[in-house]
Amino acid sequence: MSLPAAGASPDPAASPDPGANWEWTVSVSTADQTHELGAALASVLDAGDLLVLTGELGAGKTTFTQGLGEGLGVRSGVISPTFVLVRIHPNLPDGPRPGGPDLVHVDAYRLGSASEIDDIDLENTLDSAVTVVEWGRGRVEHLSESRLEIDLHRAIGVPPTQPHAVAGAHEGEPDVLDFDTDDDDEPRTIVMRGFGPRWASRPVLGEIIEGTS
Repeated sequence: MSLPAAGASPDPAASPDPGANWEWTVSVSTADQTHELGAALASVLDAGDLLVLTGELGAGKTTFTQGLGEGLGVRSGVISPTFVLVRIHPNLPDGPRPGGPDLVHVDAYRLGSASEIDDIDLENTLDSAVTVVEWGRGRVEHLSESRLEIDLHRAIGVPPTQPHAVAGAHEGEPDVLDFDTDDDDEPRTIVMRGFGPRWASRPVLGEIIEGTS
């Protein structure tokens, strides 16, 4: 399977966040491509890496994280951690990356501040795992000097298939939660931004992806 063309990195001066070292935009049209992009990214991730994942209902956050888990070689069963806040998926000794990092999957939607993030003790697993925090922007930046921010956007005008509206969403975020709904095959845009010395340059994700840039 081949991923579709990825957009060229824009001029840093035009980046939505001037603190980002780089920005990369990828357009996908199927859930399988979202999954494959996550698996490709996993190949360059190491223990201690922090990913901040943002996307509305049906944007593909869970599918992307399932791809990460597959690429990291962790125990299967990656679903949204909405109701438990944190799920830990241990590395499998007979998987594709034996001895590699675990996957810690966090939903920070209901956590209103960095101090509430500290209460769930992510520091205890940060050094030994790849940590993915959904809705973590503005809450987890203090955990590491480096991070990847990944935004997933559904096609404009396509209504969510299973909406779960809630009141009191955080400022700048949609009034929905992603309760592990199935992703449809529809166009999505995925934007990655790298921050800190770990992500001084954009990672090379392999010939399938890089060849389409």
